[in-house]
Amino acid sequence: MVAPTAEPFGPGSAVVLFGLASAVAWGAGDFGGGWASRRAPVLGVSLLVQLLGVGLAGGLAILSRESIPETRSIAIAVAAGIVVVVGILGLYQGLAVGRMGVVAPVTGVIAATLPVVAGIAMAGPPATSVLVGIILALVAVVLVSRVQGEDGRPSGIEYGIVAGIGIGIFNILAGLLPDGQVFGPLFFVKIAATGVMVAIVVLGRSAWRVPRATLPIVLAVGVFDMCGNALYLLATQAGRLDVAATLSSLYPVTTILLAVALLGERVTRFHAVGIAAAVAAVVLIGAGSSGA
Repeated sequence: MVAPTAEPFGPGSAVVLFGLASAVAWGAGDFGGGWASRRAPVLGVSLLVQLLGVGLAGGLAILSRESIPETRSIAIAVAAGIVVVVGILGLYQGLAVGRMGVVAPVTGVIAATLPVVAGIAMAGPPATSVLVGIILALVAVVLVSRVQGEDGRPSGIEYGIVAGIGIGIFNILAGLLPDGQVFGPLFFVKIAATGVMVAIVVLGRSAWRVPRATLPIVLAVGVFDMCGNALYLLATQAGRLDVAATLSSLYPVTTILLAVALLGERVTRFHAVGIAAAVAAVVLIGAGSSGA
């Protein structure tokens, strides 16, 4: 499979489109995952999402006739699968025992900052408008992830740091995968992630069975997760790593908007400012990238 190029949208625009699309898919997946995790064990939900990803990635790799990834790409994909599980479990544990208003933004900022630093190190600093947009996006992640009413709980910041590092390294490793391949590398990412999850469930003898009534939501989460991963890989192949990672990190905006639309949750002042900052960030990054 050959990765789409930016020409139909103008130079540099494809990375913006794919990056934003990945944020929408990941945000929808997080919303569904949070809903399902209230009704089923977190480990069970995560395990089924990874298993579905194995099937989807493998099937799509065959249908798209992608070549088998080289040994180096497989090694990168396996490492990415391991670290992303570390990141996800760190995030879930932090949200469970700590303060969401600390854990979520710390995770989001670190996960976005690491690939930004890596992208600048590999490709040099971006255009000024893009750099300002990246900074605004990081501010947006903090504001949109802010949750109130958690006095008396430990901060859980250590889990947020672990989660951010794990997800951030995944974002960097994904950007190192070769152009022209998406589902083949994702197949090995999901295989590695599934192996780690199975080991945790077996060794920890943890509850994992998901009630039948929750399965449709979990399946939808798996589809959104796969879409987000594939779109993020396409974004890294279409443009700069720092731009792709920053735009995809705006997924909490999608989660908040879905919570407002479907659950009737209230948009706080912080959320409103964060959403406005995210819009401004997208405009600045899009304008700077279109001239690349």
